[in-house]
Amino acid sequence: MSPVTPPVNPGSSGDGRRGRWDGHRAQRRAELTTAAIEAIRQHGPDIGMEAIAAHAGVSKPVLYRYFADKSELWLAVGQAAGQMVLDDMIPAVAAVREERAIVAAAIDIYLARIESDLNLYRFVVHQPDIARRRDVVADVMDTVASGLARIFGDLLRARGLDSGAALPWAYGVVGYVQAVGDWWLRQQQPISREALADYLTTFLWSGIAGMRRAADIPGGLAAHEEWAQET
Repeated sequence: MSPVTPPVNPGSSGDGRRGRWDGHRAQRRAELTTAAIEAIRQHGPDIGMEAIAAHAGVSKPVLYRYFADKSELWLAVGQAAGQMVLDDMIPAVAAVREERAIVAAAIDIYLARIESDLNLYRFVVHQPDIARRRDVVADVMDTVASGLARIFGDLLRARGLDSGAALPWAYGVVGYVQAVGDWWLRQQQPISREALADYLTTFLWSGIAGMRRAADIPGGLAAHEEWAQET
């Protein structure tokens, strides 16, 4: 009697090929995203898909094989740009321990990044004709605010205070710095980056330093707010 041949899973080889194709596609998209960023830096934020394809050394139909339209490419570029900010900011913030220095480092890193990569910033933030199926700027703000909220939460808990304020404070800080940074670039940097970073840090720190005062007042943050209104 001949041995029984084990059944063959007809989907196994197909799944393997699909996995390899997905990996190749992801790698190729990453390479084309990097090429697009280089093209934007060189040619400016109004660059079109044809020029991006030429810079990448591919035809426009090949570019559209990996990005359905400019909106999809914008999303990929925006996500990469946001990661650049985080890659700069996280080690800079981790390198300092004094609380005011943490705020100053985060602000300076953000301003330095958008100042040095102006074309990329404008491509991501100021694209009125892009169909935004997803807001990549909001995604980056979410990520930065979440990290800042952890820092604020640790400070509040270390002082025995309710950490519920950490997340809204973090979003307030991120939104404030992003809005002022955008004004600064649109006005062609009317003051130096160092001066602007110091102004923003001083303004924001006066609020963050309230944590210290609140910790010394019975009732915590709520009592501190009542005390501040009375003085």
